[in-house]
Amino acid sequence: MGLLSGLFRSRDKPQNRTSGSAYSFFFGGSSAGKRVNERSAMQMTAVYACVRILSEAIAGLPLHLYRYKGDGGKEKALDHSLYRLLHDEPNPEMSSFVFRETLMTHLLLWGNAYAQIIRNGKGEVIALYPLMPDRMTVDRDGNGQLYYEYTVSMDDAPTVKGSVVRLKPSDVLHIPGLGFDGLVGYSPIAMAKNAIGMAIACEEYGAKFFANGAAPGGVLEHPGTIKDPQRVRESWQSTFGGSGNANKIAVLEEGMKYTPIGISPEQAQFLETRKFQINEIARIFRVPPHMVGDLEKSSFSNIEQQSLEFVKYTLEPWLVRWEQSIQRTLFSEEEKKNYFVKFNVEGLLRGDYASRMSGYATARQNGWMSANDIRELENLDRIPKEEGGDLYLINGNMLPLENAGAFANTEPRKEETSGEEVLEMEESDRGGDTAGNQDAVPKRHHRRGKLV
Repeated sequence: MGLLSGLFRSRDKPQNRTSGSAYSFFFGGSSAGKRVNERSAMQMTAVYACVRILSEAIAGLPLHLYRYKGDGGKEKALDHSLYRLLHDEPNPEMSSFVFRETLMTHLLLWGNAYAQIIRNGKGEVIALYPLMPDRMTVDRDGNGQLYYEYTVSMDDAPTVKGSVVRLKPSDVLHIPGLGFDGLVGYSPIAMAKNAIGMAIACEEYGAKFFANGAAPGGVLEHPGTIKDPQRVRESWQSTFGGSGNANKIAVLEEGMKYTPIGISPEQAQFLETRKFQINEIARIFRVPPHMVGDLEKSSFSNIEQQSLEFVKYTLEPWLVRWEQSIQRTLFSEEEKKNYFVKFNVEGLLRGDYASRMSGYATARQNGWMSANDIRELENLDRIPKEEGGDLYLINGNMLPLENAGAFANTEPRKEETSGEEVLEMEESDRGGDTAGNQDAVPKRHHRRGKLV
C-alpha cells in the first residue's frame, strides 16, 4: 500500500513527481530503449541549444522594478531594496544574469525553479539563493497549508549530512512550469522522453557505426565446424573492427566467407531521422529551428518574422510566469498596490536601422516622443533640457476635428467686406469730384491700395 499510495496522490497532497520523487524517470526509459533524465538529455546538442537559448534570453533582458505614479504613469523605483537584488545582484555570490540563467535552466529541465528568500528582521528581502529542484518536494500539512521540504547535501553545507529543511511558502520563490494542479510543474524532459530517447539512440547508432570503421556488421561462414568460435570472433574484431582498422584487407582461409547483414545508414534514413529529431526537440521548447542551426526552411524574407514570433509566443509566457511569481512572493500586500516588476523586451523587438528611424520620425512628428526619448532607446546621451531635448513637437497645420473648416467659412466673408468697402470709397470719390477727372483716378487708386 505504501508504494501505491506514493504513486496515486490526491490533489490535496501535491508532489513534484518529476523532480522530488523522480517518478517519471524511475519507471522506465524511452521507447528507444535509452534512459532519459535531465542530465542525459543535456548531452543532446539540440536540447542543450534550446535550454541555452531560452535561459540566456531570459537572463539577458533588463528586469526593472517600477512604481505607479499619481498621474497614471510609472517610474523606476531605484530607492527600493528589491531593485538592486533583481536588476544587479540577488546575493553576494552571483550576478542577476547568472541567477536568472540558473533558475531558467531548472525550469526548462525539471519544470520548476526554486530560490530561497532571505529576509531581515523587518521582513525585507535581502538575498535570493537558487535551490536544486530535484531535492525539493511540495506537500500540505494537516491543516491544508503548503510547505516545502528541501534535502540539504554535503555540497550545500559540509557540516550538515542529509538533513531535511522545511520552508514556508513565504520563504521560497517558486516559479512553476506547465502542470496539472497549478502548484508544481512537470518536466518537459520527462513528458517528451520518447522523442529525446530516439535522438539519443540515433546519435549512439551513428557513433558506433563510425567506430566500426563505417562498415555494417556481418557473419563469418565456415563450411565445417569451428572448435572455438569466440576466439575467431575476437580475432576478427581486433584485426578489422574499429575506425583505426578501416580499409584493411582480410584473408579468409578454409573456405570461410564474410556476409554483411547490417542495414546501411541510407536504408535506415539515418540523416533524415536525425534532422527530424532536431525539429522535434525544438518543437518541445517552442524554439524556431533556425535558432538551433536548422536553416533549411528559413530565408531572408521570413527569418525576421520568426524572430519576432519567438519573442511573442515563446519568451512572453515565460516572462509572465517570472513577473507574476516575483510579484506574488517578494512583495507585501501593501507593496503590491504601488510596485510591479517588468522585463524590457524592446531590445529584442528592435528592427533594422531604417525601420527604427522611420518609426522615430513618425513618433517625433506626431508629438508622442521627444528627442531624448529617442536617444535613450538608441543608447545615446541626453540633450540638455535648455536646448529643447525634452520638447514634444507637432505639425502646425494640424487642427482639432471640431475646428475643421472654420477658416474656410470666415475667409470669404472678409473678401466680400473688403470689396464693399472699396466700392463705397469709389462711389464717394465719384460724388465728391470737383477738381477734375485727372486727379480723381490717382486718388482712387491710392485709396484702393491702402484698403486692399
